[in-house]
Amino acid sequence: MSALPPGFITTSDVLQERLSGADVRRLELAYGNEELLYGLDVLGLAGPFSRVTPWELEDERGVRRINASGYAATPFGEMPPVITDFMQEFLRHNRAMGLPQQSTGPWRAALEANLVRLLARELPSHADSQVFFCSSGTEAIEGALKFARVWRPKAKFQISFASGYHGKTLGSLSLTPNPEYQDIFRPLVPGALTSPYGDLDALRTLIRRVGPDNVGCVVIEPIQGEGGVNIPPAGFLRGVGELCRQHGIVVIADEIQTGLGRTGHWFESAAQGLDADIITLAKPLGGGMTAVGATIVRAPIYKKMLGGLSSKRHSNTFGGGALAMAVGMKSLEYLIENDLPARSAALGEQGLARLQALQARFPKLLQAVRGQGMLFALQFQPMVGVPLPGALKELVFEATAILALRELHGAGVMANLSLSSKRTVRLTPALDMPQDVFDTMFSRVEAFVQTHPNARDLLTRTPPQVTARLAAFAASKPKKRTPSDG
Repeated sequence: MSALPPGFITTSDVLQERLSGADVRRLELAYGNEELLYGLDVLGLAGPFSRVTPWELEDERGVRRINASGYAATPFGEMPPVITDFMQEFLRHNRAMGLPQQSTGPWRAALEANLVRLLARELPSHADSQVFFCSSGTEAIEGALKFARVWRPKAKFQISFASGYHGKTLGSLSLTPNPEYQDIFRPLVPGALTSPYGDLDALRTLIRRVGPDNVGCVVIEPIQGEGGVNIPPAGFLRGVGELCRQHGIVVIADEIQTGLGRTGHWFESAAQGLDADIITLAKPLGGGMTAVGATIVRAPIYKKMLGGLSSKRHSNTFGGGALAMAVGMKSLEYLIENDLPARSAALGEQGLARLQALQARFPKLLQAVRGQGMLFALQFQPMVGVPLPGALKELVFEATAILALRELHGAGVMANLSLSSKRTVRLTPALDMPQDVFDTMFSRVEAFVQTHPNARDLLTRTPPQVTARLAAFAASKPKKRTPSDG
């Protein structure tokens, strides 16, 4: 066997941790997404981080933090033993074909059946639905849009909602009404329309204006994640379903972040009274260890797109791969056997109550808090209280959340930004986080709030050299900024 050429990094180098943190950052800055990583490095958030427990990470200085980041894609924490042990068992004993693209596969067959059975428990109309697997949430949305297009081929429009987020591939991006991500890629897929989230009358008016026969689908998140954990008014989703059913419009429920227990329900859309025609899943299905996306589709719609000789009209190279399907099955088993949606609901009530108490005590820092299950949002007051012109106002709003993220990090909690809500930071802890770790996490959030009683403290407590580097970075990289959320 030949040796690797000089300068190549071996797998042993990484496994045995011979790369220092400085080495990792240098390589990432040289060969990866330099701009993103530079900004994180300025903030002291770039890592690398090592797993201590599934719920705690450690930096190169040995500082431990509770991980409530991961954008809901790590439902059981980092490298959870329930998944890693199973993966080792799979690798030792599995004999099924790894990528059964032109044959049946036992792991894919089993996960298809289990997902449909799980959905049919909540929505019996889906008892004969069918599943298409892919490798990500945005791919699941792309597939859903194609199913809807074939079902209503003469319809010219697709409707999504303000502050929504469905992904960044071209079709899903077209339904993510955020100029910051859309504008440079125009022209996008034609026919994308936007309606105010939570306003059923506005949706009804929009459909009437363009003509119901011209609307192919409505795509909706039952709770907007990237929008800042926006929870719609009671009855809104049910009303969307009834309105679309009246006109034969396909309803796509984007459950990529909310599905499989995160919000305290198996399917948040079903819990809110929506019987969608297509449901998309991803994040938790991979157990934080593999990439799995799924599009669950009513049988007539599925067969119209993939029937007969058209069955290869839509395909995915790695979708349905044995390892991904096996991990998806194990994730689903663990969620069911431990009734993690119910646990998520119970812990969510505790966490939201603590956040609400903090917001009442410190309104000059926290403008609002929101939560449903293990999905929490802290919306901050602007750290500069005086009125500012448009672009500068948006920059200050964005900086507010970035500095809040940094200060939370310093308090020992790793959190998420919200891509469509500039002043909002989210917590998406593992659904099986132990009670004592969960309590400690909120105690650290409370300590952070108590030491920053006013939003301006986010700025004044940031070292001047960090502020200067961030300002220089922002000034050197002008971009179209999205209208703010307040």
